[in-house]
Amino acid sequence: QVQLVESGGGLVQPGGSLRLSCAASGFSLDYYGIGWFRQAPGKEREGVSCVSRGAGSTLYADSVKGRFTISRDNAKNTVYLQMNSLKPGDTAVYYCARDRPLSRRCVLSPNEYDYWGQGTQVTVSS
Repeated sequence: QVQLVESGGGLVQPGGSLRLSCAASGFSLDYYGIGWFRQAPGKEREGVSCVSRGAGSTLYADSVKGRFTISRDNAKNTVYLQMNSLKPGDTAVYYCARDRPLSRRCVLSPNEYDYWGQGTQVTVSS
């Protein structure tokens, strides 16, 4: 049974940091990429970052480049999203999702992902 469980969200002041975790089960990160997405109230879900299977190439949305870092620990079957220099505009529910089978390179389109976690709330406010 495929499952993705996010954790690590919370309330943080502007300029602060958080690290999100996405624990995967029922499949191996050796064979699937993982994406992080977020959705703010009244807005569409948007891609934040992703890491491909295999060599693990990464991709970031322009809005988070230089501030967020995605990484994975295949031994723990877990993907992380380190978020630094957080801004109020980063406030959203953050989701991780599994990339489509046999994908060589991840993209930030939600339609390309087949399983999703339940989400974790990130609030950036003073």
